[in-house]
Amino acid sequence: MPTLNKDKGTKAAGPKRGLLDRIVREWIVPIGLVMAIMAPIRSVIADWNDVPSGSMRPTILEGDRIYVNKLAFGLRVPFTTSWIAQWSTPRRGDIVTFASPADGIRLVKRVVGVPGDHISLSHNRLYINGVEADTSVTDDHASSPLPNGAHVPVVLKTENLLGVEHAITITPGLSSFSTFPEVVVPEGHYFVMGDNRDQSNDSRYIGMVPLSSIYGRCSGVAMSLNPEQSYAPRWDRWLSPLR
Repeated sequence: MPTLNKDKGTKAAGPKRGLLDRIVREWIVPIGLVMAIMAPIRSVIADWNDVPSGSMRPTILEGDRIYVNKLAFGLRVPFTTSWIAQWSTPRRGDIVTFASPADGIRLVKRVVGVPGDHISLSHNRLYINGVEADTSVTDDHASSPLPNGAHVPVVLKTENLLGVEHAITITPGLSSFSTFPEVVVPEGHYFVMGDNRDQSNDSRYIGMVPLSSIYGRCSGVAMSLNPEQSYAPRWDRWLSPLR
């Protein structure tokens, strides 16, 4: 009887062991291989990031998933900030993702000042090297959501960063850091701002961003879902370029 019970236990364990081996072989190992391949690719070649806030409105909307070119400025050792080779640096007007100098949180903003630039702001009018960045109103009857879900009237403008035109949002009456005296961007650093000027946590608050903290250049919107409409797809934004 003891021998018979042992045989039954062995037979019962056999199918279970076979099922476990099959799961490991057909699911866990392939998934592990995919992750082992994808992780370095996302670290040094290309990545995609969700955008939870409206700090870059109207260029980037909440619910956009943006494509990040991590080879735009060079090639890094995977999972580090060390360069293997570097062939470019961010240009004025580039949209970049980076680790915030204040707390390390990943942010997306636009470069408005490169090393050596003199930057100042007067009532939301940007000056670069003493020259005002020209703006023109494109829509003065628009509205934009606040973080609390309320919508407020805004003015949409086109701003010219000494040759690079892009859209910005101004929220009249909203308290913000809309004026600051001239600062000089030091070597190896960048002054970044959100296109939603009155609702952006950028270099006005967190300081200038070192090149080592910049992950890559944002090239376009891969896909977009509208959180205000039960995450319905915004088809017109899918695979659209950013500028």
